[in-house]
Amino acid sequence: MTIAQNTDGKSKPYLKLFVLATVLATAVYGYAQYGNTLILDDLAQRETELRQYQQKNPILVYGVAFGIYVTVTGLSLPGAAVLSLVYAWYFGLVRAVVLISFASTMGATLAFLLSRYLLREFIQNRFGEKLAGFNQNLETEGAFYLFTLRLIPAVPFFVINVVMGLTPMKTGTFWWVSQFGMFPGTIVYVYAGSSIPDLATLAETGAAGILSPQLLTAFVVLGLIPLLAKTLARRFKPADVSSNSSTDS
Repeated sequence: MTIAQNTDGKSKPYLKLFVLATVLATAVYGYAQYGNTLILDDLAQRETELRQYQQKNPILVYGVAFGIYVTVTGLSLPGAAVLSLVYAWYFGLVRAVVLISFASTMGATLAFLLSRYLLREFIQNRFGEKLAGFNQNLETEGAFYLFTLRLIPAVPFFVINVVMGLTPMKTGTFWWVSQFGMFPGTIVYVYAGSSIPDLATLAETGAAGILSPQLLTAFVVLGLIPLLAKTLARRFKPADVSSNSSTDS
């Protein structure tokens, strides 16, 4: 082993530690600086001020809101659900759906890439043989698995991003499947948030206050869509040529 190889081998872990430390420092700094301003009670007291500022600076407001959402989801910070409700109330149904849809996908891809860079090599080196079959399945049906997980609200958002980052799935595939897979759930959730009369109500009831039988039913239906699609695909899939040839003989 040459000196250059030794140097490369030692520098890579240090670089990963640097990236991890930077991510953690950014998360801590952001929460310390702006965490209090995102508390619902505080936002509710400034409701009129927020509306007026949006009317005067619409482009700036959309840009900042987009950046905040990408940061929260990309660093897997808590509060994305409440943030979605606030955006739905603040921007309205259509604008909030567009903003959250693209921001959540960008944030998810950022978390996916961080997981891949920081953890994948370690996990594959340690459990590569045990994960061989799993990785092979992901190469053939990975997009469907991801699409299914995106439609099931019970599966935590950040867990999907981190786990998929450990797989051989391509970044482009992760991006477009997440974009389409999260879109129906985004519409349902934003629709619920847009029906909130004011932030004071949301501050009193919390995210659980918007839950209704209709909303829960919508989320259940979303979770059943990929299962129904796979069932129909198997039912109408043509028989294998090998099985047909063996039957004819």
